[in-house]
Amino acid sequence: MSLTDARIALACLDLTSLGEDDTPATAAALAKRAHTPYGTPAAICVYPELILATRMSLMREGIPQVRVATVVNFPDGSADADRADNETRRALAAGADEIDLVFPWRAFQAGERAAAQALVARVKARCSKAELKVILESSAFEDPEQLRAAADCAIAGGADFLKTSTGKAGAAASLVAARCLGEAIRAAPRSVGLKISGGVRTLADASRYLAIAAEIYGRERVVPARFRIGASALLDELLPALALEPADEG
Repeated sequence: MSLTDARIALACLDLTSLGEDDTPATAAALAKRAHTPYGTPAAICVYPELILATRMSLMREGIPQVRVATVVNFPDGSADADRADNETRRALAAGADEIDLVFPWRAFQAGERAAAQALVARVKARCSKAELKVILESSAFEDPEQLRAAADCAIAGGADFLKTSTGKAGAAASLVAARCLGEAIRAAPRSVGLKISGGVRTLADASRYLAIAAEIYGRERVVPARFRIGASALLDELLPALALEPADEG
């Protein structure tokens, strides 16, 4: 029997808290929420100053396999490559497994495409074994062709994932944007993942994006290495659905 959308969504979830007043207690609470009877999310995403607290909290919960993600060049997407590089260096030194980099979308829209790609490439070079998710702030692109060009630019710079939104500016993720990024991913010369972030609050929301991921990768390949959902409220919707599932047979 194939896994349900709820089970896949949990496995692909980046449990996220990016509140300005987050503290180590926030990290501890996230780790506790991540320890569910039905498995764990793929990662917990927090601000850089909470990386160590999150790692320690995951260890105390007995789920050290959950990855720790953080954001850089966030939320504005500055064109300052030194800033992005320095923030990435510090995040990796603190123990981040994954870097969510805000693409310099304003500079890109102003015609500075080579500089935008170079910024992504510089951060990718810094990442070494860490995963690099590039946040395109898709709602800032009124023209789908321009969003597709930005996605291609991020891939050329070395993005391991394309991510829709910061969740801090404008509208949240959209199905149109997800399909646009999917087209860029299908055309890429290497494997690139997709992360949906912003506005995914219900299982119905998640299912719509899972369907898009299945179109891109094939249903059986919708796994955390290729697909993520960045959300905090979603977990509370998934757990009741998972509680209704029959137990796995041995």
